[in-house]
Amino acid sequence: MSDERTTEGLGAALADISTELVGLHKRSYGKGPIRAKSFLIDNMVVCLLEGGFTIVERTLIDVGRDAIVKELRLEFQAAMRDKFTAVVETNLRRKVICYMSQISTDPAIAVEMFLLEPAGMKIVVDIDMEFLDDQAE
Repeated sequence: MSDERTTEGLGAALADISTELVGLHKRSYGKGPIRAKSFLIDNMVVCLLEGGFTIVERTLIDVGRDAIVKELRLEFQAAMRDKFTAVVETNLRRKVICYMSQISTDPAIAVEMFLLEPAGMKIVVDIDMEFLDDQAE
């Protein structure tokens, strides 16, 4: 991403990220979030996706089996990693170096987090430390 990207341009890119992630959920689950919002904070994109549990998932949650729903959703998000990451990379024109995901069943929110490669700089810090036995305590 160049420094010339405007706030409006970034806002549009974040809106597109939200829309595309909701679309991936809808196509993959048959139901998607009812609200989504994405944020760019330094080198991190955070997407909040509200609602979207299927009838089966909602039934399991209602009878106290939300752990099964959480495990299934996390497995799904891991399987979709490349597609989710591509959405962010395409819209922000920056490389995603780490993707993390978490869900809550009450309230019904998924959080998708993407750590981006720093823009306009190379990471050149290398710290090599050696400890003597008596210094390790």
